[in-house]
Amino acid sequence: MAIILAGDIGGTKTLLCLAEQNADGFTTLCEQRFASANYASFSDVLHEFLVAAKMDLGDLPVLSSACFGIAGPVRDRQSQLTNLGWNLNSDRLAEEFNIDKVSLINDFVAVGYGVLGLQPHDLYTLQAGRMIERSPIGVIGAGTGLGEAYLGWDGDRYKVYPTEGGHTDFAPRNDLEIGLLQYLRKRYNRVSVERVVSGLGIVSIYQFLRDRRASPESADVAEKVRLWEAGDLNVDVAAAIAISSDRLATQTMQMFVEAYAAEVGNLALKLIPRGGLYIAGGIAPKILPLLQGETFLRILKSKGRVSPILEDIPIHVVLNPEVGLIGAMLHAASFI
Repeated sequence: MAIILAGDIGGTKTLLCLAEQNADGFTTLCEQRFASANYASFSDVLHEFLVAAKMDLGDLPVLSSACFGIAGPVRDRQSQLTNLGWNLNSDRLAEEFNIDKVSLINDFVAVGYGVLGLQPHDLYTLQAGRMIERSPIGVIGAGTGLGEAYLGWDGDRYKVYPTEGGHTDFAPRNDLEIGLLQYLRKRYNRVSVERVVSGLGIVSIYQFLRDRRASPESADVAEKVRLWEAGDLNVDVAAAIAISSDRLATQTMQMFVEAYAAEVGNLALKLIPRGGLYIAGGIAPKILPLLQGETFLRILKSKGRVSPILEDIPIHVVLNPEVGLIGAMLHAASFI
């Protein structure tokens, strides 16, 4: 019996899970969500979780391995969450909590492993395509920022490779997007695609259209955006724009969806992921009706002479919000 400890660690929330690996996958023994900002260190969170698990289970089983997906870069078996000041070190965690093997991976790498453990009900298929086993797999996801990764077959299993694809240059496709690029260049020395295709990008697009006086603002959204501009960088502003039915918000989301589709298509061209292209991240499930429309796939596949290549690629939206936690479990199990 192998007991896995897995975590999805971010600046806002930390999700921890204790699970037993069995022939059918994993059986969850204990799972808990924490508000990250309420703790001085990750060790404090983990200690509280393991104490609660011991009380729930009667005794704490021996931990075979652990893996934590971190919202930040991982180097030399350690990582720092800048916004929290948390420092995580694999070796120190292994010693402190008496765990044989502890691995730290980037949170989007965890998402990459997680797609391997998803069930059909965890996905919405935009395009069935023709899947070829052991072919490359692409993963992209807009949330607060924009993550991109790919999976390659290494001989007996898939391995996830991180990228900084979200920080490549934003490439406008029409006059309106050229106007957006010029607008953002006044703020930033360089405009990456993440400045547009992300929760932060939704707010930026809204500001651009507002300042062009494309349509009048609703009082509710306008107030939230004004607070954002005053320094209250609440991620709920993007959500407020996404669900608002006023014309300016609708135009914002149309522009966002088109830019998102174009970037998903760009990644598809670079990888030719015949093993599947997965659209993860927190935004996609919330705006699924917009992705289901004809516009998203049309723009995604509108790549001139090479457009036909994209017809055969399976394209899925990830609906399961715990995909990163699933990936951390799978990665932890892989080195038992």
